[in-house]
Amino acid sequence: MDLRQLRYFDVVAQTCHFGQAAERLHIAQPALSQAVRRLESELGVVLLERTTRQVGLTAAGEFFHDEVRRVLHELDSAVTAVRGIAGGRRGLLRIGFTGTSAFTQLAGISRLLRTELPDVALDVQADLLTPAQVERLLDGRLDLGVLRGPVAATGIETRHLLDEQLVLALPADHRLVPEPGLEVADVAVDEFVVYADPGSAVNEAAMASCRRAGFAPSVAHRAPGTSALLALVSAGLGVALVPESVRRMQLTGVVFREVHGALSIDLSLAWLAGDPSPLVGSALDALRTHGFFDEASAQTTHPAKDAS
Repeated sequence: MDLRQLRYFDVVAQTCHFGQAAERLHIAQPALSQAVRRLESELGVVLLERTTRQVGLTAAGEFFHDEVRRVLHELDSAVTAVRGIAGGRRGLLRIGFTGTSAFTQLAGISRLLRTELPDVALDVQADLLTPAQVERLLDGRLDLGVLRGPVAATGIETRHLLDEQLVLALPADHRLVPEPGLEVADVAVDEFVVYADPGSAVNEAAMASCRRAGFAPSVAHRAPGTSALLALVSAGLGVALVPESVRRMQLTGVVFREVHGALSIDLSLAWLAGDPSPLVGSALDALRTHGFFDEASAQTTHPAKDAS
């Protein structure tokens, strides 16, 4: 028994006419009749009742036809699926986002990919700092990462998405809230809240902003993520320099102010360097076509310093 026999039987069972079935299958009628008889012989049952005037299914033939149609449908679905996977149009795409990048990038990227690649399922892993994303990209747990550059680890390719200005997060009752035209030097006497991760690119930019303003900040508290960091600021336990996208969190007790002299930080899309999987390639093509990043910003990383 082979697939050819099953497909022949399926068409004969649908038409109940050997001549019509042979025409549809583009084979000679005698060859079709012989193929069906060999199938019946291999099964040891009669599938078709033949008379000089008509062809009909036996009870066994009706049951077998239902099963054959199910098998052929599953096979056709498997063929379609495997071709989709090989062509980068089907599968599971795992995307990581830093805590703040989710506010500016998650909606646009996910909507675009759902539109352009409707048979691709998205696994969004949010609130991951860059070191964690790099680790997951390298060991295969992530396919794409929206993270802070530059990335230090080898084997990671990136494209620039945007630059974010740092803004000052102040407790709502802070002395500087009503003051106009703030500068980084205005918080030189304040205690700071920073991210706990030693490789945080936000921390690095915040510290560099303070050094440029002529002081070394006093770090009072370290937070594991943006929500905890802002909660500490809201409690009056310090001030913080954070990416401007954090403004969208709208946490009670925190006021965001633009501040002269603060640096900006990079936000990039990253993936494993070399030939990407077909699925990653399709996602990159969709993002590139819709202008999510600049091809001139291509970078394959080399050993340097940690980033987050």
